[in-house]
Amino acid sequence: MKEVFINNSISLIQKYYPQYSEEKLAELKYGLLGLYLMITKSIVIFGISIYLGIFKELLIFTIIYNILRAPSFGMHASKSWICLVSSATIFILSTYLSFKLSIPINVKIIFGIIGIILIYKNSPADTAKKPIVSPKRRKIYKFLSTSIAIIFVVSSMLIENNFLSNAFILSLLIQCVLTSPTTYKICGETYDNYKSYQP
Repeated sequence: MKEVFINNSISLIQKYYPQYSEEKLAELKYGLLGLYLMITKSIVIFGISIYLGIFKELLIFTIIYNILRAPSFGMHASKSWICLVSSATIFILSTYLSFKLSIPINVKIIFGIIGIILIYKNSPADTAKKPIVSPKRRKIYKFLSTSIAIIFVVSSMLIENNFLSNAFILSLLIQCVLTSPTTYKICGETYDNYKSYQP
């Protein structure tokens, strides 16, 4: 199904834009693959959340997490089924824990400070398929990631709603793990891929 979607889409693009180079088509194919995986993954994860009765909360958690994920990037699974299983486990479990946990304020402060430091140190964490080569872009992404991490921690301290407060902290911790060089190494993925493009 995946190959049919991508191949048909590329054929359609080539029909209307025959001037596109092989490099451009390769970029579009990568984007289409990401779109396909996002749609299929979302259908499965949100389907499970509807069954469990936590659709609204999962949607909120996903939005919060992706606000930080967008500028800090992070590791992607090497296979689509691994991405699906890991994403479903992480998001559904984290949403559930955000409901159930009662994290003391001093623990949130400790986790928050560690999280901010790790995001500043490790973001943006690129991948071999999508290296962030531009130094300017890397600085902008690092500034945005760190700023958002600080906002998340402050929000977690100030918001009285237990679910939202926990969602900010758990989202930060998840992203710390997915941008960590150790996680990349354990999963056999290369880190700091942009360095391969430096003179």
